[in-house]
Amino acid sequence: MTAHCQATAADVHRIAGELPYVTVETGPKGNRVYQVGGKSFVFFRTPRPDAYDPDTGERYDDVIVIWVASQADKMALIQDESTPFFSTPHFDGHLSILVRASRLHEITRDEVTELIQDAWLSRASRRRARQWLADQGLAEL
Repeated sequence: MTAHCQATAADVHRIAGELPYVTVETGPKGNRVYQVGGKSFVFFRTPRPDAYDPDTGERYDDVIVIWVASQADKMALIQDESTPFFSTPHFDGHLSILVRASRLHEITRDEVTELIQDAWLSRASRRRARQWLADQGLAEL
C-alpha cells in the first residue's frame, strides 16, 4: 500500500483518528466528528439542503467538512477545478472546504493526509501544534 494510492473515506477516518489529542464525537445520525481540544477539524455531514446534486436535487449524503488555515487556502482549493473540493453559500466566511467521499479517489492519500494534518494544525492549540511539528521533525509555526 503506497501513499500515492487514491484516497478513501476510510483513509480520512484513519488519518484524523491517529493524530494526537483527537476525540471522536458521534452526531445524532451516526456521523463522525473529529476534534482536537474541543474544536472540530474534520466531520462527516448529514445530508443538508445546501449540498445537492444539481441534476436530481437529491441531497448529498457523503459530504466531509475539512478545516483550512485561511481564506486564501480555501479559495485555492475550491477554485481549482481539477480538485473535488467545493463550498456552498452556507460555508461562506467559514474556514473549511467540502468534499464528497465518493470523489476522494480523485486525490491521493498523500494529499488527503496533508489536508487533514493541516486541518488539525489549524485547530490545535499552539503548544500542541508546535509539539506535533517537532515530533515530525518539521519547522515550528
